[in-house]
Amino acid sequence: MNDLEMYREQLALCDDKIIDALVERNAIIEKIMAYKETYGMPILQPAQEAKQERRLNEKLKDNKYQDEIHDVFKRILRNSKRIQARKLFSYNIVLIGFMGAGKSTISDYLSTMFDMKLVEMDQEIVEREEMSIPDIFATYGEEYFRNLETNLLKELQEGENCIISCGGGVVMREENADHMKKNGRVVLLTAKPETIYERVKDSDERPILNGNMNVEYISGLMEKRKERYEAVADVTVATDGKNVTQICEEIIAKLIALDNEQDNKQA
Repeated sequence: MNDLEMYREQLALCDDKIIDALVERNAIIEKIMAYKETYGMPILQPAQEAKQERRLNEKLKDNKYQDEIHDVFKRILRNSKRIQARKLFSYNIVLIGFMGAGKSTISDYLSTMFDMKLVEMDQEIVEREEMSIPDIFATYGEEYFRNLETNLLKELQEGENCIISCGGGVVMREENADHMKKNGRVVLLTAKPETIYERVKDSDERPILNGNMNVEYISGLMEKRKERYEAVADVTVATDGKNVTQICEEIIAKLIALDNEQDNKQA
């Protein structure tokens, strides 16, 4: 065996060790998830993630391969999140609620923490149509926009393990609820009218509020939609006075409880 062949053999042995270590690591991730569920512990622990990052930085300090190793560990962390997501959710998470309830913020955080695909329906439609929502309303009318929403929902429910953030009016169509529930759990995010107003008052991307940007109008519109929102929702989470992590933990806890309840009924 010449030196090159020897080095290649050593490299193959290293690869075997890496594979074995990754298999062991992934199994430990699943054990951690099971432990958290059993003892009702928070699923999301950003402080622990930050601790792992500090430990890695310390261990790699002055290592000439630190950039390359950091890159590998970023991928490992993403895959760990995917394992958690698959264990928790075998379906899509569909966020509904009035504009300004926090759907975009919460969907983005959940997507980051679990490395799940995120589809912001309004944004997706804007990108596909190559025009803003106010322009779509002005050019083609609301009915055209609502048809775009319905068709996109149909398309999205063919997949799984996706976070879907819906526009505020999506649930008002009866058929849309069926599409949401085909392969998803529907999470209703709520907030008080005053909170909604503070969140959207400076936005010019809310055509339904044009000329009516005030608490009274928002409150009336929310009341009209309330019954429909609640009828469609599988779980409901109020967002007032809570930070993003608290809201997401509540969503996860309620989804787990719902899944366990349904499993018990089927047992």
